[in-house]
Amino acid sequence: MRFSTRALVLSGVIAAAAAGPASANATGGFAVAAAAAPAPVAAPAAVPGAVEIPAGMRTTNGVQAKRYKGKTADGRTAYFARVPLKAPAPVQQAVIAANKIVGLPYKYGGGHARVQDTGYDCSGTVSYALIGADLLDSPLPSYDFEKSWDEAVPGEGEWISVYGNKGHAFAVIAGLRLDTSAARDRSGLKGPQWRPDNRRDHKRFTVVHPEGL
Repeated sequence: MRFSTRALVLSGVIAAAAAGPASANATGGFAVAAAAAPAPVAAPAAVPGAVEIPAGMRTTNGVQAKRYKGKTADGRTAYFARVPLKAPAPVQQAVIAANKIVGLPYKYGGGHARVQDTGYDCSGTVSYALIGADLLDSPLPSYDFEKSWDEAVPGEGEWISVYGNKGHAFAVIAGLRLDTSAARDRSGLKGPQWRPDNRRDHKRFTVVHPEGL
């Protein structure tokens, strides 16, 4: 059986009217049922360990820091470290902090009376990196990391190891050595620098690391 277009439209209007007044709009027509609102899209989860990288500081998409040669703001030659984006946040923060002082001169007692200084000694350099990572509250002398550093546990860490004795201190962070001594570093540069982790005298030092790192 054939139905005219007019009959189909009329039957639709009758059906809509039968649905009750709730379906009528303000102009006397009939509203089409609103589509269900789409479920809100979840915001991307924060990347674990994500850290804001200062402008101009280089990065590497890995777990180990990478050394590179550059210039400080005042033109000094320095060896910086690329921030390893897959390392834990405190490790990234320690690298970022140390990058801010590499190239400064060695200064006996530097970084102890005040954290922000014009130069740094060995333990002042290590302390600066740890303070920047919120792993240390105040600078420590080279022989005191084992006894007075609350976060420290004995032995080498997976990410950060601090070596100290009565005469010197240095740290290995994400595979690079943060050291004021140029021992076994072909650059020969003194003062705070990132260097290869190639010292052979580790046994002369007591080594500790921050718990969990």
